[in-house]
Amino acid sequence: MEKTTMTDKYSVESAETLANEAQGLPIAEAIPIYEQLLQLFPTAAKFWKQYVEAHMAVNNDDAVKQIFSRCLLNCLQVPLWRCYIRFIRKVNDKKGIEGQEETKKAFDFMLNYVGADISSGPVWMEYISFLKSLPIQLQSMHAQEESHRMTVIRKVYQRAIINPTHQIEQLWKDYENFENSVSRQLAKGLISEYQPKYNSARAVYRERKKYFDEIDWNMLAVPPTGSSKEEMQWMAWKKLLSFEKGNPQRIDTASSNKRVIFTYEQCLMYMYHYPDIWYDYATWHAKGGSIDAAIKVFQRSLKALPDSEMLRYAYAELEESRGAIQAAKKIHENLLGDGENATALAHIQFIRFLRRSEGVEAARKYFLDARKSPTCSYHVYVAYASVAFCLDKDPKMAHNVFEAGLKRFMHEPVYILEYADFLTRLNDDQNIRALFERALSSLPPEKSVEIWKRFVQFEQTYGDLSSMLKVEQRRKEAFGEDATTASESSLQDVVSRYSFMDLWPCSSNDLDHLSRQEWLAKNLNKKVEKSIIPNGATLTDKGSVANISNTSSKVVYPDTSKMLIYDPKQNPGTGANTNAFDEILKATPPALVAFLANLPAVDGPTPNVDIVLSICLQNDLPIGQSGKTGIPSQLPGGSAPATSELSGSSKSHPVHSGLSHKPPGRKHYGKRKEFDRQEDDDTTSVQSQPPPRDAFRIRQFQKARANSTSQTGSVSYGSALSGDLSGSTG
Repeated sequence: MEKTTMTDKYSVESAETLANEAQGLPIAEAIPIYEQLLQLFPTAAKFWKQYVEAHMAVNNDDAVKQIFSRCLLNCLQVPLWRCYIRFIRKVNDKKGIEGQEETKKAFDFMLNYVGADISSGPVWMEYISFLKSLPIQLQSMHAQEESHRMTVIRKVYQRAIINPTHQIEQLWKDYENFENSVSRQLAKGLISEYQPKYNSARAVYRERKKYFDEIDWNMLAVPPTGSSKEEMQWMAWKKLLSFEKGNPQRIDTASSNKRVIFTYEQCLMYMYHYPDIWYDYATWHAKGGSIDAAIKVFQRSLKALPDSEMLRYAYAELEESRGAIQAAKKIHENLLGDGENATALAHIQFIRFLRRSEGVEAARKYFLDARKSPTCSYHVYVAYASVAFCLDKDPKMAHNVFEAGLKRFMHEPVYILEYADFLTRLNDDQNIRALFERALSSLPPEKSVEIWKRFVQFEQTYGDLSSMLKVEQRRKEAFGEDATTASESSLQDVVSRYSFMDLWPCSSNDLDHLSRQEWLAKNLNKKVEKSIIPNGATLTDKGSVANISNTSSKVVYPDTSKMLIYDPKQNPGTGANTNAFDEILKATPPALVAFLANLPAVDGPTPNVDIVLSICLQNDLPIGQSGKTGIPSQLPGGSAPATSELSGSSKSHPVHSGLSHKPPGRKHYGKRKEFDRQEDDDTTSVQSQPPPRDAFRIRQFQKARANSTSQTGSVSYGSALSGDLSGSTG
């Protein structure tokens, strides 16, 4: 038995290992393993199929029937149901006419449940083949029986061809052949009648297949863990359900609802532990008017997820909405259990349910019993007091409930605040002040923060100026401030007193400034670590203090004191980086190394290579092309007239100072050889050189051109990138 124990309760790997292990064991030893697996994975069709095939191998027919009765209706998977049909045909094979009728009923039963499956095509084909193979019993009634059989086969075909399955095209071809073999005259009318239905089903199949392909049909139903795979599967099922609910084939409502039910049932095989799927399924039934079906879904969901309070409350809500008060009450009582382990929420919801369904006395009576429970918290007192005050219109009862709870929950600040809110609604300012005083005298300082805050707010809203100032001073003293400091009023106290809801007597910048000053004031006489002070400044530096006070407390700034100033003349570091660079150079092709060696040294920040490359790739840089004016393109061994690379001229023009002018509307490019020849000519001035192609040389070209122009003052150029050059003499 050590081999048949699962390391983790819902471990998929352990389950698969156990299932494979069971296949090699005798049936008597395999049964406990299968039962253990199916107890954890009751909707795992592949485990049920493996279990039943193990019994079929030893001809244990009674056990096979029992297993099928346990799994078939909850596992709507075609392979499992085909296993069922094999068993039925095997059992009824030698029973003659009676066995044939039983087999036929089994086929109808199967197709009624899984006939809408996208993989059910082989099942339809098998049923049709079975019907065609049935012999005619009485020769005297040959024609009548043959006609009846053809009618039965025709109806099965007509049901099959309107289901979007993988084999829909093959089924349609078989149907056409069948009708033509029976009667060509009748076939023409029937085929034309069902052709549109078949076309619609085929179109829906193509869309349906996209949703089915996203689903993992080998997945085991495990509680959600939040993994990405589980979320993807949940989304895939949601999409398929939405698709089926939309009735894309535009079939009748009953047939469409049947497909939606089938899809939900298949979904629950894999999303068995997802309460939202159960709830959606039940509410879909309820919205469609099938309340009884919705109740059955809720009952099944509670068997699958017995600890789900959400589903229990949803179920009780459904029963109460249809007037089944006793059924709803029973669900609430099940949530309460024996009362010892009931949650405070269960008590509260049952009080509210009794108030709605049975009246004031029933709710009061249960509250008196519930407060004796060890699980009764202050929430129960607050909830019942609210019911008594708001629904029963009985403020005296509510006040008594709060007073009774105060004896047990004086140490709970939240309860004190709820009681204070209730007294505020009664305009009982005297008792409110008494409540605050009682609470503050018994609570430690760390638990009285919210009480003091509410007390100050109450005095600011309902008290006079002297009481307001007195409570503020007491609060400061309670949190450790000396009497002298506490008696001093700050501007923040003024802001607090004269603000209302989201209205403030100052701007947001003023608020930030005041809060910053308050923080500084609290830390002036304390030894604060350097890391605590923002920006790495110390409080002894007056300039730093000024900067800190002007800095918004909402913004976090980096510690600039540890940053290094960029120095373009600084030599690159040595060590590992140099060695790594040397290794890169060794692996670099010689041609590229030579190119890098010819690049000039640049003083300044290193350019971003990706940005430079993206600019080069995005620009339409000119290449050598043949012009449109009849000039022949340069062939190997041939030559072409030289033109300016970026001038766009289709001809060579003798221009003073060696400049090429671009005729309007004409854009042809010269050859690279001529461009190189001009670059190599040392006697050619900077102005006579054509603009370079790459971004770095464009920049160098512009610098040289600017220097030359400033010296001679005789030439001005246009945009080097666009290739537009204009010459002017000075």
